[in-house]
Amino acid sequence: MDDQLSRVFSALADPIRRDMVARLAVGDATVNELAEPYSVTVQAVSKHLKVLEGAGLVSRAKDAQRRPVHLEAEVFDLMTKWIERYRREAEQRYRRLDAVLAEMASEEQDQAPERAGGAAS
Repeated sequence: MDDQLSRVFSALADPIRRDMVARLAVGDATVNELAEPYSVTVQAVSKHLKVLEGAGLVSRAKDAQRRPVHLEAEVFDLMTKWIERYRREAEQRYRRLDAVLAEMASEEQDQAPERAGGAAS
C-alpha cells in the first residue's frame, strides 16, 4: 500500500500530470488530445502518462487505433483513506487543545472575582 501511495503522490507532484488527471476526470482522451494544451512533444506527454500508469492512476484501452487514456478513480480511494486517517488524528488533537483552553479560561474566570475582591479589601 505505501509503495503505491508513494508512486501516486510522486506522480501527482508534477503540475502537468496533475492537470492531465484533472482533464481525464472529465472524460477519456487520447495522447494527442492530452498533448494539445502543452508546449511539449507527444513523446513527453507519453512519458508523463507512463508515470501515471505506473502509479495506477490511468490506463490505456485498446480501442482500435484510438487508444484512449482512462482515469482509474479507485486509486483516489487509497489516497482519501490515507489523508482521512491523518485528518481525524489532527481533529482529535485540536479537540483536546480546545478542551484544555476552555478549562484554562474557566479557571481564569473563577479566579478573577477572588482577585477583584482581594484588591478591594
